[in-house]
Amino acid sequence: MGPLQQRSYIPVNEFLRNQPSPGLGKFLFRELIAKVCKGLLCASSPGGPSHLPPPTSTPPRPASSSGPSYSPAVASRSPVSIAIDAGTTGVRALVVDERARVVDVAYRELTQYFPRPGWVEQDPVEIWELVRTTLGEVAGRLAGDNRVAQAIGVTNQRETVVSWNRRTGEPLHRAIVWQDRRTAATCEALADAGHLPLIRERTGLVLDSYFSATKMQWLLEEGSLSKEEDLALATVDSWVLWNLTGGSHGGVFATDATNASRTLLFDIVVRRWSDDLCALFGVPAEALPEVRPSCGRFGRLSETALGGDSPLCGTPISAMAGDQHAALFGQACFDPGMTKVTFGTGSFVVMNAGPTCPEPAVGLITTLAWDLGAEGDVAIGVDGGAATGRSPVAYALEGSVFVSGAAVQWLRDGLGIIDDSAQMEPLARSVDSSEGVVVVPAFTGLGSPDWDPGARGTIVGLSRGLGRGHLARALVEAMSFQVRDVIDAMGLTATAPSLLRVDGGASAMDLLLQLLADQSRLPVIRPRSVETTAIGAATMAGLAEGVWGSLDELAALWTPDADFAPVAPSPEADLAHRAWARGVDRSRHWTG
Repeated sequence: MGPLQQRSYIPVNEFLRNQPSPGLGKFLFRELIAKVCKGLLCASSPGGPSHLPPPTSTPPRPASSSGPSYSPAVASRSPVSIAIDAGTTGVRALVVDERARVVDVAYRELTQYFPRPGWVEQDPVEIWELVRTTLGEVAGRLAGDNRVAQAIGVTNQRETVVSWNRRTGEPLHRAIVWQDRRTAATCEALADAGHLPLIRERTGLVLDSYFSATKMQWLLEEGSLSKEEDLALATVDSWVLWNLTGGSHGGVFATDATNASRTLLFDIVVRRWSDDLCALFGVPAEALPEVRPSCGRFGRLSETALGGDSPLCGTPISAMAGDQHAALFGQACFDPGMTKVTFGTGSFVVMNAGPTCPEPAVGLITTLAWDLGAEGDVAIGVDGGAATGRSPVAYALEGSVFVSGAAVQWLRDGLGIIDDSAQMEPLARSVDSSEGVVVVPAFTGLGSPDWDPGARGTIVGLSRGLGRGHLARALVEAMSFQVRDVIDAMGLTATAPSLLRVDGGASAMDLLLQLLADQSRLPVIRPRSVETTAIGAATMAGLAEGVWGSLDELAALWTPDADFAPVAPSPEADLAHRAWARGVDRSRHWTG
């Protein structure tokens, strides 16, 4: 944060917070800004303020262009915040307006590499080039749309590890993706050696190859990386930030608390890298990025990123958060118990657990929801958040289901049962029930709450009279059953889920959301915009830069599209779930 921001931004927020009425504070603030802008325009005239004509007269037009020319103030353009979403299958740049609506987007698909069964890799250079391409594309349309960017936020696929040389900027290996299973045996060996209790206590996670530390360990031991002074081992957010801010020419090497909390190396209670865990995995702490709050000034966009003539050059990068954390923020789940479900490649269920780190819960992982840093006290509201349990630092409980939308792709690409994902719901609705068919899509093992990497996909309950519709419906039901298993586990903790806000591609299926309401016995709400990950990153960045003033203001901008309440009788829903549970039992421990 620069000296100018320290002298202007923070006192303004204190001014607004200390007014007896928030509306009065905003009105006085607008009046103040209007007077400042008027003074600046006066000062910019050739003779200064005393040479201005009376307010009722028309200012004379300059006879030539030799004197200072008038250009519209920046405030005459609509302020926007930009999100960079470096995801698993592609990279997007999105423009979010003052109403927290996505008004522009650019997308490029990201290449996936599968060098061996169970291995998943990506090219870090391609990730960065796609960030540059998509960001440059939306930047080029800002002026034509009469918009000016006030902030940039970064969100990303979590746990994926990038290694590079900070002196040369060269990647040292392909990125090892979160889906990669090459270190599963290492995790089992560490658990057998009795290290799981320490992991659970310090990180809130479990020993699974899903997380970053064993990927870093593999790179050092099997990937020919040396522990040199300039070695960088980090997640995708750090790689993107480093390049955005100059790369080998002074780039910022940092991450945020949410991404750090997914590495198995970060103590989520004291919120810093753990020396004990770094030693356990053999990862040098000096190769890890600095951990900062999720909300706050990380740096500015360097001219090396998009060129010095880009309208984004110098724009502050003021938020970073892992994709699921950004989605929780974008869904305005600011109070304990509020839960979001993202239906993507997998299903990710994240519940705001409040300001205190919860005890480890069976089948779930504990993580940081976000850290709002120095902006947090203002953002949570004038009452300090005590009435709602808000705090600048929020924790979350999470359940990760590995296969959800990927199972729809399997029906389409693997079995040819559908030609397009949009056909899934009509096909599932073509029958009234699955007639006892249970599909367990454990193609890469089971995540929460079972955590069984040896499980495999299973179909049970088949009979001769069943067809394509029954299989499609059973798969939609499986998506709801998997989320219910996570919700049930969360219900056993100190904070139970109070509602479900959904997003992701499959959330377009009304059938799925009704089944989920029936199984969870909770209200299920789909927002008008399902781009919640991008909205979360953009609004968090805008919060740091004053585009929005509080969490309450952001919550008021969240608008529902459709809501679903339980309809099926509870005994009927439980009977269907018991059949699912039997199917899960048959899928477990299939390999290993």
